[in-house]
Amino acid sequence: MATLEKEGKSRSGDFAMGRSQFLRLGVGILLLIVGYILMSGGKSEDPDVFNPEIFNKQRLVVAPVVVLLGYATIFHAILKR
Repeated sequence: MATLEKEGKSRSGDFAMGRSQFLRLGVGILLLIVGYILMSGGKSEDPDVFNPEIFNKQRLVVAPVVVLLGYATIFHAILKR
């Protein structure tokens, strides 16, 4: 505690992440939510009937890319100094 006072730093206002990192973290979480929403759906009303809607481009390509971008954004926000 004495070394912090000598250096002129206080513990109360010293956060590990700045405002820009918190904004990036929020954007990453929002991308994750959007990606998982895009991935949902495609369920068949009748369990005996196959619904080919589960294999559309949105669920197989777009949604996983959005989720990966979300995780990459969160990873970058946490590790950036």
